[in-house]
Amino acid sequence: MTERSGSTIDIRIAPVTPANSALVTALQLAPEQMDFVASNADSLREAKSDRDARPRAIMAGDRVVGFLMYEAPRDDDEARIYRFMIDRAWQGRGYGKAALHEALAEIQGLGHIRHVSICYEPENEAARQLYRSAGFVEEGLDEDGEMIADLVLPASMGDR
Repeated sequence: MTERSGSTIDIRIAPVTPANSALVTALQLAPEQMDFVASNADSLREAKSDRDARPRAIMAGDRVVGFLMYEAPRDDDEARIYRFMIDRAWQGRGYGKAALHEALAEIQGLGHIRHVSICYEPENEAARQLYRSAGFVEEGLDEDGEMIADLVLPASMGDR
């Protein structure tokens, strides 16, 4: 849960299941954001054939308000968040920031991840600000022209 201006935002991430997958695929971006991220339907199809993919519904109470997907292979110390969106009707409420916090907590809880990378379109200023506020540092463009940003996770108590 995240505090925001005196009220509590009940944001959590949950696995995408047959019960909520239709709600996830129905989520929409604003028209000017459509080119920034693959469709959720495409992402869920991709997740079926990629055993490292971890699709998550972003929940505000019992309502699906967004979607993210990451991978955190057991044989790697890096996780990659490669899908992240909040439905256009729910943007501007702090849900993205809260969901990113929840995702990073889940990833850190896996125990083997030391850093998290995220990619986004360089012209997506909202994404840039969100990731920067969470501590991600831009490293440059990848071969597809997307910005890569990296976050080094704090060492857990067991690592000291």
